[in-house]
Amino acid sequence: MKIVEIRDQIVPIRSEIRNSFIDFSEMTVSAVAVITDVLRDGQPVIGFGFNSNGRYAQSGILRERIIPRILKASPESVLSDNGQNLDPVKIWQIVMTNEKPGGHGDRSVAVGTLDMAIWDAVAKIEEKPLYQLLAERYGKETADPEVRVYAAGGYYYPGKGISALQKEIQDYLDLGYQDVKIKIGGASLEEDLRRIEAILDIVGKGRCLAVDANGRFDKETALHYAEALNPLDLKWYEEPGDPQDFELLAEVAKASKIPIATGENLFSIQDSNNLIRYGGLSPFRDVLQMDPSLGYGLTEYLRILNMLHQHDWPWKQCVPHGGHQFALHIAAGLGLGGNESYPGVFQPFGGFADNVPVEQSRVKIPDAPGIGIELKSELMKVYLDLIS
Repeated sequence: MKIVEIRDQIVPIRSEIRNSFIDFSEMTVSAVAVITDVLRDGQPVIGFGFNSNGRYAQSGILRERIIPRILKASPESVLSDNGQNLDPVKIWQIVMTNEKPGGHGDRSVAVGTLDMAIWDAVAKIEEKPLYQLLAERYGKETADPEVRVYAAGGYYYPGKGISALQKEIQDYLDLGYQDVKIKIGGASLEEDLRRIEAILDIVGKGRCLAVDANGRFDKETALHYAEALNPLDLKWYEEPGDPQDFELLAEVAKASKIPIATGENLFSIQDSNNLIRYGGLSPFRDVLQMDPSLGYGLTEYLRILNMLHQHDWPWKQCVPHGGHQFALHIAAGLGLGGNESYPGVFQPFGGFADNVPVEQSRVKIPDAPGIGIELKSELMKVYLDLIS
């Protein structure tokens, strides 16, 4: 058993949308295929991976450092102890050889993209859905293949007013979502409050609506927003300031009467540990959004979850960023608190398998080996092009 080839390509996901910090007019994603010599139904097992939106494609790091290290390694060094499958932890250690600590960012995205493909291949070799494999190895043996999801949208579009925003959110509700999220911080506080009130008129109660500032605010502005949001009893107030400004976060968490959500831009166990130590968050109120695809992969995410357990943080307070099938499997297999969803943006990577409905904000995961990318037709076109 061995890895015979690894391919990658850059895929554009550009759009006119923006949050409070960036626009997505030049956004790209890395797609990776890990081709093995294992045969299932006469075809080689291939693991597929990609990075979540918001960080650009990482072809340089993948091609110059990450992929060559795996292909140069001895075939037995990437296998499990019994030689019957690939070992994601051993492969992770190989790709991180000669990498200095710190500097998390683009490197963590490259490693996370590759790691997703490895886990997809591992589950396919065992002929199990990834969520079931994870439940057996790290959680409960019988996983619940249903996850609560929320629709992330409400971006700032050119010329898009409140009525268009209301229509977007109503479309999500019509798809079966009950919980939604919109952006704030890209307009004045007064305008953002009008946008929030307009959505509350549709969803009916504050705990169905989360708001996301994408790290935009300084301390004074973040606190002003917290004060203004407090009476609304929202689902959460996300990333009020720079994701590594734990002092700011602690002050906002203390002032906020609604849960704080953060973590999607922390890419390592070290940064995540510092968040828990110094961020002033409550383990039974606030929400952690670390993204396995951006943060060195599921292999590192498992270390983060172990760290959280040691700090008495319930895994139910983890709701990964990303809005895709990989995070959905992780949430189901490990018993997390839910998952993001992108029903309207970041296609073809956002969203889940075709013809799987959202019912009362819950999604069932098909019983297909691996992540199930093959069940998402538009996304699978990317990989058919890559491996052809």
